[in-house]
Amino acid sequence: MTKGEKRVGIGFNPSGNEAVDRIKRQAADLIDGIECIAASSPAVSIEVGRLKDLAQTAVESAAMWAVKAATKRAE
Repeated sequence: MTKGEKRVGIGFNPSGNEAVDRIKRQAADLIDGIECIAASSPAVSIEVGRLKDLAQTAVESAAMWAVKAATKRAE
């Protein structure tokens, strides 16, 4: 499993909702793409790492909210 797949819980979809699968796949791919960003020099490495972490966390959050929207039932 890739970092993105682990972060979004790619295999967890008890409802079998296709939208959930699609959201999680897209989020996992974006997280993995962010992971591939390289620092241009050792001097900026720490800052690039911090920015990558922030971006990946934002993607995780967005995926969570999107899954919630896709699975929301009437109350």
